[in-house]
Amino acid sequence: MSGLLAGKRLLVTGVITDQSIAFSVARIAQENGATVVLTGFGRLSLVERIAKRLPRPAPVIELDVTDAGHLEALPGKVREHVDGLDGVVHSIGFAPQSTLGGGFLSAPWEDVATALHVSTYSYQSLAVATLPLLSAGAGIVGLTFDATKAWPVYDWMGVAKAGLESANRYLALHLGKHGIRVNLVSAGPLRTMAAKSIPGFEQFEDAWTSRAPLGWDLTDQEPAARAVLALLSDWFPATTGEIVHVDGGYHAIGA
Repeated sequence: MSGLLAGKRLLVTGVITDQSIAFSVARIAQENGATVVLTGFGRLSLVERIAKRLPRPAPVIELDVTDAGHLEALPGKVREHVDGLDGVVHSIGFAPQSTLGGGFLSAPWEDVATALHVSTYSYQSLAVATLPLLSAGAGIVGLTFDATKAWPVYDWMGVAKAGLESANRYLALHLGKHGIRVNLVSAGPLRTMAAKSIPGFEQFEDAWTSRAPLGWDLTDQEPAARAVLALLSDWFPATTGEIVHVDGGYHAIGA
């Protein structure tokens, strides 16, 4: 078997539709020789249907990252399909509507707590849950949206992503002794289901496509997916705690 990820066993979370970044990750991973196991939350039948659109059908495990029982059972469920993991993809985020679209000053703590639990703390909880499956040299990669700036309408999800980026550094610190690499890909705006759920998210689109030095395709998840898989490959053996920007260069431009 040939390919950048030949023989790799990957757990990919966050596939909702075939427009999800996670779907492109799973597809390209399979095309490059990896065995893929998916997790889904909520409408599992939808995820299972989308999984059939991959080059090869992939098993789907139910996972609510806020449920301690699901996390505890995860290693056993993964082992029903593969005997270990070489990589984990965290593509999970959620924020109640009150925390988005200009609601920063009015969002109640209960909703903010939900956003932080699902979008930030889950990075640590997924890493801990899968640790028994990971051997030295394995990688964990999450997805973020540049949290060094305050963005219109992003509000508490922006704070959650700032926490995610900090958690990435701490996971790199604590998992380094196990030989596990932990990195993030900071993708530009994409027309995924998650983006469509944010009121006013289209405000990013014109600015991004006009200002990014390389340009930016709002409908192409593949560049971000390729970066995720490059970080999971053997080509970044000494890189951890890093954030790789896949945004057409927008983050580097001041005006």
